[in-house]
Amino acid sequence: MKKYFLLVCILSMQLQMIVAQNVSGGVFEKINEDLFPLTGANIIQLNTQNGTVSDESGHFNIKLIPNKSQFIIVSFVSYQNDTVLITEHNKNHLHITLKESNSLKEVNINARQGGNFISRTDTRGIININEGELQKAACCNLSESFENSATVDVSYSDAVTGAKQIQLLGLAGIYTQFLTENIPNYRGLATPYGLGYVPGSWMESIQVSKGTSSVINGYESMAGQINIEYKKPDEGDKLFINAYGNKDGKVETNLDTRFELSNKWSTAILLHAEYMGSRHDFNGDKFLDMPLISQINVFNRWKYKGENLRSQFGIKYLAEERLGGQIDFQKNMDRTVDNPYGIGVKTSRLEAFAKIGYIFKNRANSSWGFQNQFIMHDQTSFFGLNNYDAKQYSFYSNLMLQSWLINSKHQFTSGISYTLDNYYEELNDSIFNRHETVSGAFVQYNYSKNRSFNLIAGLRLDYNNLYGLLFTPRLHAKYNINEHNIIRASGGKGYRSAIVIAENTSILASSRKFVFLEDLKIESSWNFGFSYTKYIDISARELVLTADYFHTQFQNQVIIDREQNANTVYVYNLDGKSRSNSFQLEASYELIRNFQLSLAFRYNDVKTTINNNFMEKPMVNKYKGLISLSYQTPYKKWQIDLNTQINGDQRLPNTDFSPEEYQLEKMSPAYFIMNAQITRFLNKWEIYLGAENLTNYRQENPIIASDDPFGEYFDSSIIWAPVSGIQVYAGFRFNIEHKH
Repeated sequence: MKKYFLLVCILSMQLQMIVAQNVSGGVFEKINEDLFPLTGANIIQLNTQNGTVSDESGHFNIKLIPNKSQFIIVSFVSYQNDTVLITEHNKNHLHITLKESNSLKEVNINARQGGNFISRTDTRGIININEGELQKAACCNLSESFENSATVDVSYSDAVTGAKQIQLLGLAGIYTQFLTENIPNYRGLATPYGLGYVPGSWMESIQVSKGTSSVINGYESMAGQINIEYKKPDEGDKLFINAYGNKDGKVETNLDTRFELSNKWSTAILLHAEYMGSRHDFNGDKFLDMPLISQINVFNRWKYKGENLRSQFGIKYLAEERLGGQIDFQKNMDRTVDNPYGIGVKTSRLEAFAKIGYIFKNRANSSWGFQNQFIMHDQTSFFGLNNYDAKQYSFYSNLMLQSWLINSKHQFTSGISYTLDNYYEELNDSIFNRHETVSGAFVQYNYSKNRSFNLIAGLRLDYNNLYGLLFTPRLHAKYNINEHNIIRASGGKGYRSAIVIAENTSILASSRKFVFLEDLKIESSWNFGFSYTKYIDISARELVLTADYFHTQFQNQVIIDREQNANTVYVYNLDGKSRSNSFQLEASYELIRNFQLSLAFRYNDVKTTINNNFMEKPMVNKYKGLISLSYQTPYKKWQIDLNTQINGDQRLPNTDFSPEEYQLEKMSPAYFIMNAQITRFLNKWEIYLGAENLTNYRQENPIIASDDPFGEYFDSSIIWAPVSGIQVYAGFRFNIEHKH
């Protein structure tokens, strides 16, 4: 009888081991009675090498090896390990809180974190750019944050205003959704100059994703999404100062400081000022190479961390003035054809946001959140004889609930949102007013099977008062073939409302006039993408190889047609095909300790129907190559960064209708650009010296008919290369770390 009893016990134990193979839960830390998720905690099956790590929300999944120990060990640096017995009752909802180890004394570990990486745990292939990567260049603002990026292209939109624009997947930046801490931003009137509204020293990190994105943030992501994370009131340096100056006389200064008022309240003040007051005309065309700019930018933010309730709110104000045109132009001159040509843009922008969230204490990985943002943007401007004044009032609200179904493998986020955009535009004597509201509801389902398979499926339905019902499906999937091979796929639809004049102010700095041939429809497209990432261990270091392909197909697109004559830009809806294909290869490897090498190559095939002809879209690089080298000496005393780019040829807009002396070639040439920076680290100080465009490559005669700016052929908007030569700069950073 004892033998039978023993046999039953053994069989029962074996059956339990077979059944209890899939384990999921969350890992947390406790600070001042508050629970916070631990990202990167190690979860390992006892006496095996089978393990995983927790993701950004502290969540993990692990598939236990049958016939092995039913214990898991949970560990994190400076925390006490926790050993947990897995049973049938707890395997799907483990809630593990690690205790801080009191036996450890302060240990300084010098290690260099990759500044540009894709997390293995993310379902979407999000490129994370951290503060270390941002400081490899002067990074005065957001437009200069992508110098080491093969994914995002940045260029000037014209030769007189200094406005910059991005391209992603070969598509203009208007098809990329910008977020600030997961709230849509820099839309509408902010489009031409918005990249200059985000100081580099304010940014904690940037997340870039290609293709369609989450339905939680709306329907506007068509080519990709860029999210900016600002420095937080309760994290990072107590005081940070940055000062910058270049050889042309541009100076900038930044001051960031934060205060912890109590265990629950903290605040931060971020200040930015820049000034460019020197007039330069190195190419001799009698136009300023760069406009005169003055900007003041102030941001005050607050954070509250209660036991279950969390809140953030803040206000940001920007005042900027740009003055450009011919070098002899003065803003107090009468603007007539008898005086020099000038441009002036004066902007006042106010942003206020509030976010509140509640974490359910008795239900792990469950919470609700409420996001709100208000924006007022006021711009007065002139371009030669053109006057353009505009105002924008926008409000955004998003209420979300996040929880799980059955167990933590099946999570969902649902919610409702509301967007209001009021535009008041006046171009010369023409009025363009617009009142647009969007009410929407969404649901997004996340499935996670250990680390091997992840799925995000989202749907949203919106009612736009101008365009009716809009249905947005999106899907993302990630499959880990094994620890060294990951594939990702995505697909979905996107929409956007075109604000034509604000998004094309570079046209105003020309002799062209806008002609709207019909009422414009909402732009819409489908995007499909696929990526493969391989990790190869070589000499105790990891070579990361990534290949991706994205296809965008437009159902409708607003066409800006400047191919027919020198005086008119025709605006109409797409009548035919329009598509983009983008293929990219990228490799990253640490050749020797602290010496990082990155290589990338991208090919774009972008075509659209213009004036009934299916042709290459103008002003799009066919290809781009990137070589990035970064070396940091032992003990972090010196850092040297070098970036080399080859920018491929691109089709230029048709100029055959102009006189021969104003006609351009059909294609622009390929060219090299090289940037370098050296940084010296001295305790609390960092001193940097760098140069942009070391090859001194410049576009010859960037302004067509610069000798006759009030004539019928004047055009400063066809820019495909730098308009100024080598730029040498220097500066310093000073920081006081927060002492815990």
